[in-house]
Amino acid sequence: MKVQSLLHTADAISTWVGKAFAWLIVALMLLVVIEVFKRYALNAPTAWVFDASNMLYGTLFMMGGAYTLAHDGHVRGDFLYGSMKPRTQASIDLVLYVLFFLPGIAALTWSGWTYFQDSLAIHEQTFNADPLPVYPFKFMIPLAGALVLMQGISEIVRCAVCIKTGEWTPRIKDAEEADVVAQQLAGSEYVDEEARKLAIEQSKGLKG
Repeated sequence: MKVQSLLHTADAISTWVGKAFAWLIVALMLLVVIEVFKRYALNAPTAWVFDASNMLYGTLFMMGGAYTLAHDGHVRGDFLYGSMKPRTQASIDLVLYVLFFLPGIAALTWSGWTYFQDSLAIHEQTFNADPLPVYPFKFMIPLAGALVLMQGISEIVRCAVCIKTGEWTPRIKDAEEADVVAQQLAGSEYVDEEARKLAIEQSKGLKG
């Protein structure tokens, strides 16, 4: 199905970007550990580490937005939503995407690009003894906005398909997610074989 292929392509791009920028967690951890060692063991703190850690964390947070949306991981109040039929859920999502998501993310992307251009024009730097360039970090704002906007359009198409067919189209699932589920269930004494297989299949996205 051509539409399903396009949806999976968008999911795959968002997933790849999310996984790539997830490595910033390792960089952030190493940066903080090294700074703590230098500060307390060597009495030689580094002036730029605080700004750098904020930039890394902010980049990680922003670039994970499309990944989270692709895997339906954003928080939602589903007390009533979860009990609705897929077609009703898709109708609600479609209205909310059009009324709130698209204008908000489009404004974020446009404003972020202007924000980045202003920063680049003056080669903005941090205010400390060892200044860091700020404009590369500010470029992450429109980039993250564009990725979330792309994934959001994919979600709108997914809603339209669900309204037409009455079923949600399957999402791409991380292989690691299925592996973790399988490992957790393998050692459980309270889950029978049929329930275990069902849970693993659902984690792989084989169920609707």
